[in-house]
Amino acid sequence: MSTKPCVFETETEREHVMAEESGGGNNTDNPSRTLLIRDAFRLEWLTIAWMTIEAAVALGSGIAAGSLTLIAFGADSVIELASAGVLVWRLTVEVRRGGTFSEAAEHRASRIAGGLLLALAAYVVASAAWELWSHEQAEFSWSGFIVAAVAIPAMYLLSRRKLAVAEELGSRALRADAMEAVTCAYLSAVVLVGLAMQYLFGAWWIDSVTSLGIVYLLVKEGREAWVREICCD
Repeated sequence: MSTKPCVFETETEREHVMAEESGGGNNTDNPSRTLLIRDAFRLEWLTIAWMTIEAAVALGSGIAAGSLTLIAFGADSVIELASAGVLVWRLTVEVRRGGTFSEAAEHRASRIAGGLLLALAAYVVASAAWELWSHEQAEFSWSGFIVAAVAIPAMYLLSRRKLAVAEELGSRALRADAMEAVTCAYLSAVVLVGLAMQYLFGAWWIDSVTSLGIVYLLVKEGREAWVREICCD
């Protein structure tokens, strides 16, 4: 019997494998699920790394330029960062305590993800209304433009992989998290269009109007995640 030592990328993965070897009942009859869970962990840690950068650049640029669009973009990044943390917790629960406990965590994680989306939508609407009423004009930001341009392909690829893993795992929470990545890609496109129009035409109202372009999707996905969990409960 081989005694070759194993190298684990995270402490959670080490605990997962140890639990399986000790007969803890955590997916011992489904090794393919173990691989999917490891995939999900990698996707979430990648999300955390990127969202930390995106949030810092977008919020910093938005505050400096007085741009609601960039601030909303940065706020969405913070919410996705929190959502990724929730998903790491949800996956850790399954690793340590098995499917029965992870199902309870699934409900809470999906509800939290939906609530975060709805909170962002409310923030964008309120802030846009204030800017339109006060006639505030934002400045153009190259750093915000660049980070939004990079985010479009990055979020597209990340969301597709998350959706595929979510389907295989049967995870509503991971799907809601993936849809937040889709939302980020759309919001990135809105940011690009808004900043381009602002640079070309300089109209004071462009920033507020473009920041509202993503609200429908935020509300739709947030409501679906929230109502789905009420029905399931």
